[in-house]
Amino acid sequence: MTTFVKVITEFVLMVVAVSLILLSLLQSGKSDGISSAFSGSGGLNLFANVKERGAEKFISRSTLVLGIAFFVLVIVVQII
Repeated sequence: MTTFVKVITEFVLMVVAVSLILLSLLQSGKSDGISSAFSGSGGLNLFANVKERGAEKFISRSTLVLGIAFFVLVIVVQII
């Protein structure tokens, strides 16, 4: 029984890991890039208050939830 639970938990962990990678790749960049920081083009606004809306907000929140689920599942797999 415990091997079945461990296999299922590891499978869910793999699905969460792949989903987390895909959601991270879907997120848009929130900075102008490293080249503008060195060249001085544009203002270097590190603490700009940028609100996410629509799909960006959903992807950001989903990434946060999947990140937390990933860490919890890693701990659960190690305990089992």
